[in-house]
Amino acid sequence: MRLLLACLFILCPTAVWAQAVVTSHGPDSASVTVYRDPDRGEGGINPQFPSGFALISETRSMALPAGESVIRFEGVADGMIAVSAVVSGLPGGVAQKNRDARLLSPAALLDGSLGNRVHLRRTSRATGKVVEQDAVIRSGPDGAVVLQTGEGVEALRCSGIPETLSYDSVPDGLSARPTLSVTTVSPSAMRATVTLTYLATGFDWGANYVAKVAPDGRTLDLFAWLTVANGNDASFSGAQLLAVAGRLNKQSDYDALVERAPSPFLSLQCWPMATTSTDSPPPMPAPPPAPMMEAISDIVVTAQKRTESLAAAPVAMMAKQEELGDLKLYRVPQRVNVNAKGQKQVALLQKTGVPFQLYYAASLWPLNGEGESQPMTRMLRMQNRARDGLGIPLPAGGVALFEQTKGESLLLADGGMRDHAVGEETEINGGESPQVQIIQTPLPGRGKVQIYRIEISNALDRPAPAEVKIAKPDGEALVGSSRKLGEKDGAWLWTVTVPANGKAQLTYELKEPD
Repeated sequence: MRLLLACLFILCPTAVWAQAVVTSHGPDSASVTVYRDPDRGEGGINPQFPSGFALISETRSMALPAGESVIRFEGVADGMIAVSAVVSGLPGGVAQKNRDARLLSPAALLDGSLGNRVHLRRTSRATGKVVEQDAVIRSGPDGAVVLQTGEGVEALRCSGIPETLSYDSVPDGLSARPTLSVTTVSPSAMRATVTLTYLATGFDWGANYVAKVAPDGRTLDLFAWLTVANGNDASFSGAQLLAVAGRLNKQSDYDALVERAPSPFLSLQCWPMATTSTDSPPPMPAPPPAPMMEAISDIVVTAQKRTESLAAAPVAMMAKQEELGDLKLYRVPQRVNVNAKGQKQVALLQKTGVPFQLYYAASLWPLNGEGESQPMTRMLRMQNRARDGLGIPLPAGGVALFEQTKGESLLLADGGMRDHAVGEETEINGGESPQVQIIQTPLPGRGKVQIYRIEISNALDRPAPAEVKIAKPDGEALVGSSRKLGEKDGAWLWTVTVPANGKAQLTYELKEPD
């Protein structure tokens, strides 16, 4: 019996060791849940380099042969974190998984064909005649490519005429698209529905607010887009799109876990004459440029086209808010395309007639020298409560503030807003005002007591409410002030209303520690 088995192994090695390969070219359906970059504060996302991540769940249908096979999931996100991948639905489970990181490129194709026969094609500049001959690659893509032909050994593209290489096949191990491979053993041939779930970097999302001040200057209309950026080369068609708001407790360095696809640099150049001797070594090729993500220019807006203001126009589809533990989850109610190197925008919220309080703000630090006049910041303060027209969570994002002038809406400021919870005071930065200026001047003191004077000038034809925060120097005590000061955010606060075309002053005294 042992002799018979040995003969079978010798005569039929292919039957014993053959391993079927099943390739899934893309998902049948997908779900993309995007998490914001936890290190990004207020303001919008960076569409060129999205620094958040996403949880991607793909469903794929495939025919499995009986026995051991390799399943290739093509078209996964190139920012895939392979160690996070979970495959379910395979009857035999997963024996091992591999991230096929070697992507097809001119340099990888040449490097994989080292020592193999290729076709060298040359075109005469004078006659346009094309001549093709066989050649063997004798060196890799570093610096120069050396070929061996029937005439001898030469460097590619050093003949002075246009030259190119053609290949009969793609070397083993190269993938045209990012691929995850898993090994499984199926008890019988069958068709299975497999789910692949993994984390991937190169995603981010944020809110983009449009605030339009009403003509009365007391209320505003607030509209927001949910903007999702996909910096990967993979698209997800007809995907269920979700976004998670809040700061996630993330301990792992996802960028370090991503197995980046190697990108060898192909440099085809000839060495000038008299540079190949031992006294003059050939010049080193220029280093490859730093990898950069292509510009994300594809912006898809999912809403009904209207001619009215964005803050007042009804939209065809709006993200629905749900609870996810202590975080907020926004679900797009319809399936959408999350395109590669693109952005997707869906309406997030819409509120009209929100009352606000306008005031002018400044933050100062006690000075040792003569101060300079500086413009104060125009601020719009709202209360995030239902009875005040809001009462909804406000994710961080960019804010474009518009104000009507003679019937036209003009951009007044373009700033950012941090996360705001329900019931919290919410503010929008309306930009600097050259009409309301503030200056702080040190005055002669006495002993360890330093005296400062703050003056606010208002060139407007209406009163200007103002709030000035004065930082507290370490160890110094406030021993006197011409007006009562409050406290806010760890600083002294002076609140005053400056009359139209008038001024307001404050003097305060600080004592150095003994």
